[in-house]
Amino acid sequence: MLKNNKIFFCKKCVISNKKVLPSTTIEDVPNHSNRQNMEFNDEICSACEQVYKKYNDDINWKEREKDLLNLLKKYRSTDGSYDCIVPGSGGKDSVFQSYILKEKYKMNPLTVTFSPHVYTDIGMKNFHNWPLKAGVSNFLFTPNGTIHSKLTKLAFKNLLHPFQPFIMGQRHFASHMAKLFNINLIFMGETQSEYGGQKDELGKSEMLKRYWTKKKNQEVKISGLTFDELKKYEISKEDLAFYLPLNIEEVEKLDIQILYLGHYEKFRPQENYYLASRICDFQPNDMRTEQTFSKYKSLDDKIDSFHYYTAYVKFGLGRCSEEASKEVRDGYITRQEAVALVHKYDHEFPKRYFSDFLNYIKMKEDEFYDTLDKFRDENMWENIGGDRKYCQNWKLKYIVTDN
Repeated sequence: MLKNNKIFFCKKCVISNKKVLPSTTIEDVPNHSNRQNMEFNDEICSACEQVYKKYNDDINWKEREKDLLNLLKKYRSTDGSYDCIVPGSGGKDSVFQSYILKEKYKMNPLTVTFSPHVYTDIGMKNFHNWPLKAGVSNFLFTPNGTIHSKLTKLAFKNLLHPFQPFIMGQRHFASHMAKLFNINLIFMGETQSEYGGQKDELGKSEMLKRYWTKKKNQEVKISGLTFDELKKYEISKEDLAFYLPLNIEEVEKLDIQILYLGHYEKFRPQENYYLASRICDFQPNDMRTEQTFSKYKSLDDKIDSFHYYTAYVKFGLGRCSEEASKEVRDGYITRQEAVALVHKYDHEFPKRYFSDFLNYIKMKEDEFYDTLDKFRDENMWENIGGDRKYCQNWKLKYIVTDN
């Protein structure tokens, strides 16, 4: 929690201490007191410190490559069976991971996808081009639409986090597939420490099991509700099978690991984009993504914008703050440029798919605004009156500056 509700910003990027660490945002267990905000050292956020090591020779990449080769030697298949899993949607990062594992390390990856809520046209095209042109196999799981819609609405109302059920499915589906196919290795992209991390996970090659497993009798919540509470919405535990984590005892017995390929390979987002474009004709959006400046990130889901916008309401950090901070850390733009971008785009309301979102969660527009307002922190937000449509009646009290 923040001391005295004081808000301040990193002096290298544009993130603030209201940023919740990525590994603690998925509220799938009752004890939410473990959630932590971004740590700072001498006014520099922990994410900037970690990425600095990546680009300034603090890491011996040849040694790390040797470590990965030794690890893969143990698990590489010799009979054509799948020997690792890459979760993803056919975006630039998942294409990069599957390509590197297949071509450079001679693995046979199985790609798996937990379907977006509502595919965009470009997202569907990029997804199909992944197995079609990159030479990989894919299992697509599309959850029951009625159930997923209910969970999304409940997560929006209870947590102001409409993506929470999807994030749970996206993360945990891969381990279920690993169990089904008897595969030991799951590869994710960049390490969470590059977006901020708790001290015991910094520099680790493996995702800590507390983020993707549960203890045998541990209660799990989804959309902020227990299984018993979900019954009145006609949602059963069986409906949630692929959303939920495996028991840690089972994972350890099966020797399933989630590894960060970004621990071994120096990920650069724009280079991943160029490779994906070359390998499988990955296409950017037909217009700038609302609330930010980019055209090639998180393109596949019409609900995606409201994941970022609700985070903006809760934490005062929009999509542009997130993406601009990443661009600064990777050396593509200066902090001064990032500040200007945040001022221009962070507050932007995502109008393009607003009606799609309301239709998906079966909610009236006024109820949408009422729900947002319940989660606004009075220390962060000022009601300036006027038209509430597209949240024009609210203004942040604190915004990043280039000082």
